[in-house]
Amino acid sequence: MMLSFNRHRRLRQNGTIRRMMRENHLSPADFIYPLFVLEGEGIIKEIPSMPKVFHYSLDQLGAELDEVVELGIPSIILFGVPNDKDACGSEAYAENGIVQQAIRFAKERYPDLYVMADTCLCQYTDHGHCGIVENGHIHNDHSLEVLVKTAVSQAKAGADMIAPSNMMDGFVTAIRQGLDEAGFEDVPILSYAVKYASAFYGPFREAVDSTPQFGDRRTYQMDPANSREALREAASDVAEGADVLMVKPGLAYMDIIRQLHDRFDLPVTAYNVSGEYSMVKAAAEQGWINERRVVLELLTGMKRAGAELILTYHAKDASRWLKEENK
Repeated sequence: MMLSFNRHRRLRQNGTIRRMMRENHLSPADFIYPLFVLEGEGIIKEIPSMPKVFHYSLDQLGAELDEVVELGIPSIILFGVPNDKDACGSEAYAENGIVQQAIRFAKERYPDLYVMADTCLCQYTDHGHCGIVENGHIHNDHSLEVLVKTAVSQAKAGADMIAPSNMMDGFVTAIRQGLDEAGFEDVPILSYAVKYASAFYGPFREAVDSTPQFGDRRTYQMDPANSREALREAASDVAEGADVLMVKPGLAYMDIIRQLHDRFDLPVTAYNVSGEYSMVKAAAEQGWINERRVVLELLTGMKRAGAELILTYHAKDASRWLKEENK
């Protein structure tokens, strides 16, 4: 009996043809590497829930930046952990705040390293929320005023891009206007346009000591069950002047990444968040998975879904593995 069917396996016969036929290519140039900086001296302290991710004091940050640049990772994003917190997050916009100092340090050491600044208040407020609390509620418009001051201070320090992650309504238009009025019309905004109220953020909250002291963040972060709402959020940010869109988390929301990629002309970034990272590390430490293959597979999945950039704690390891594969 003669059978007629397509022989798809012809293009999978060996590694060479598989590489030639590969549709999506992962590269260190795709990565944004998060760094946690804190006040003090002589500090390199591993974050317990995030193996191989560390807190750095400024005097210890240089060697880490050297490694990032050597690996070909083009960009970092800085998260600050101040010694002092207050109700309005004043250290977020202080001229000599820890992130502002870190921005200046990084740009002086590596002028071509693309330095992004996370623009939020949660790690600077004593209540742990991403905005200003009034009468037990997060006041949207008063929060915008502080976020604008923070973004302008980060731009003054030399940040190449502002990355607001607060999910207040109108944050893009407020920050865009504030940057423009301060003379930073060329500083782009990477908007955390679609940020879900996710259970995957636990290790990050430990890293920056930002667990809310009351309630939760569901009044401003999105319900994980919603996708059409994500399109509305992203459309608002596009109209308000965002230059790049972010989906956070990445792994559980690849459908959202794809929808934003197909709907809007702006670049899309996936945030491979702390909980996603820590799950992989924990399973790898138990010997249950091949860490290298799993990490490269999930990052490739985010690229395939439509992410032009990936913000990931795996960036250094993934860059090493990719370089080894390309030798």
